[in-house]
Amino acid sequence: MYGSFYGWYLKCQSDTQTLAVIPAVHSTGRKRTCSIQIITDYDAWTVTFTADSFQRTKRNIFIGENQFGEKGIKLAIHTSQLTIKGKLDFGALCPLKYDIMGPFAFVPFMECRHSVRSMRHSVRGNVYINEQKYSFHNGWGYWEGDRGRSFPKKYIWTQCCFPGGALMLSVADIPMAGIHFTGVIGAVLWQGKEYRMATYLGAGVVQIQNNMVRVKQGNLELDARLLEASGRPLKAPAKGDMVRTIHESASCRAFYRFCKKGRTLFAFDTDRASFEFEYFS
Repeated sequence: MYGSFYGWYLKCQSDTQTLAVIPAVHSTGRKRTCSIQIITDYDAWTVTFTADSFQRTKRNIFIGENQFGEKGIKLAIHTSQLTIKGKLDFGALCPLKYDIMGPFAFVPFMECRHSVRSMRHSVRGNVYINEQKYSFHNGWGYWEGDRGRSFPKKYIWTQCCFPGGALMLSVADIPMAGIHFTGVIGAVLWQGKEYRMATYLGAGVVQIQNNMVRVKQGNLELDARLLEASGRPLKAPAKGDMVRTIHESASCRAFYRFCKKGRTLFAFDTDRASFEFEYFS
């Protein structure tokens, strides 16, 4: 029997601090559990819960006393090694115009399906992790989700909010009907406009090397380069079981360039990027 997983990724970031949380439920067919993963600039923790702790509605996930959704995040975790308490309020969400998966949202038996619930929203509030304060009074947030059986064996994922915009890009090896292909999904918000780059729109990878990926689609071109990793170990699903270890840099140095018709719309490096470069593992 195939396993399965369902989870959200909610990142909150200020000029100096980063906090990402991943509430998820996972099943191997024999057992069902749920977890909350916490990632900061310097640490990562995984807290497991019993399956009956997990409840999901269209707008919220509840795990014990913890709540995640369009209004914000409430955390109340108490273990022998970890105490987390706090509340973060979200401003108006910024969803994409349509499903990031496009027509692939209707293809059965896909290994993993991605969703983007908000490219950018304001975050206000405080969270205390082992008495360290994470303060987000002029912060920005990002919210996405994944569901399926397993994370792709090889993939690149990056996300960044920046002045005037936000972006996300995922490039992955996709198994389907006995073949493999390199799939692309990405979105760029820039000065009030949404640009979509995806396999189903003709996007293709023209370069992957040295922690850098370049994607081209018609007259659009996006470069993303990981300059300095700060990877923290996270658990990822393999046939529903959280046994794979990946490494995410929730806040790291990266470079981005976005061009249209040969003209650079933006190019910058930042230390507020998020990156997972699992393409050669």
